[in-house]
Amino acid sequence: MSLPRQLRDESDFDQLPNDVPVAATIADIEEKKGFIDYYVFVIEVKNKGSSKYLIYRRYREFLQLHQLLETKYSGEGSESPGPATWSLPTLPGKIYLGNKREIAESRIPELTLYMKKLLALPTWLLLDEDLRMFFYQSDVDSMEQPQNLRRLRPPRAEKTVKEKMDLLSSPRAEVLFDFRGSGTTELNLKKGQLVFLLRQVNADWLEGTVKDHTGIFPQSFVKIIKPLPPSDCDNAEGPSYSCLRCFLVQPHASDTRDVCVQEDLGHEPAYKDLLSRMRMVFQKEDIALNYRDLHGDLIRLLDDEDVLLMIQQSRLRPRTQDRPDNQFLWELHVTLTSDLSVYTPTVK
Repeated sequence: MSLPRQLRDESDFDQLPNDVPVAATIADIEEKKGFIDYYVFVIEVKNKGSSKYLIYRRYREFLQLHQLLETKYSGEGSESPGPATWSLPTLPGKIYLGNKREIAESRIPELTLYMKKLLALPTWLLLDEDLRMFFYQSDVDSMEQPQNLRRLRPPRAEKTVKEKMDLLSSPRAEVLFDFRGSGTTELNLKKGQLVFLLRQVNADWLEGTVKDHTGIFPQSFVKIIKPLPPSDCDNAEGPSYSCLRCFLVQPHASDTRDVCVQEDLGHEPAYKDLLSRMRMVFQKEDIALNYRDLHGDLIRLLDDEDVLLMIQQSRLRPRTQDRPDNQFLWELHVTLTSDLSVYTPTVK
């Protein structure tokens, strides 16, 4: 049985935390200038909770990780390997001479294969602290501005015929980072611009229009203000929903509302926007937001990361027959901050 198959079939994989990395691919290389000039690999990581993010690693960081893992798990040179040993994948060797860009380019397929094999190892090894720290998005990683991400680009596509845009009703997004397109099929974007969305090309790229120019661009470079309608998202992952079921829990009563929030908040709303909307819906200011996790415990929402975690966990729940197709997978429990005796939520 192959290692990826073995890993996915084991029930203990389901018990892993959602932030454990399960897939990684090199999206590009970028040159860094300083005391010496060097290249870093821009790596797109996907974790068990299906979140994607970018990290930036030099070859020497791959080498340091591999040496640490060999020390703990390889068992080479031991006449009687212990139970916590495993045959690790082969890391491509260090190259001392040559053009730095060409060396980095040549390593991309080998390092991508190395990461694929590494993340297909048994589940107990995926919990190794050194391995998880290598794939962890640090503050430095999150502050980096990605450039081309050329290896995530979809195949070249013909331009879509432009149509007159309605500024208020058209799907649109705000540009978060400058993006320099490659060729005539890709848009050039400036931070702060408004781009009108035409279609979802694949899971990572969109097509849109800016100042009478039409082309494709990476979704990670923009913040969606109004998403494309479901019919225009044939390649997007998962269904689209427009209503959120909310419960206002009070000492002697409970008020249930199905609130349409997609137009105002989108699929992954900010905590402050969600709190503001719930105050408007229930006409109460002193409220706290909560959700039930997979174990049925009530968890307090405190920031944007908690909202994302709520959404990710809810996607693991099976859809029930009594849930309408247009209803969000997650439910919101609103409590009064002046009367927390109703529930005692777990604060993370």
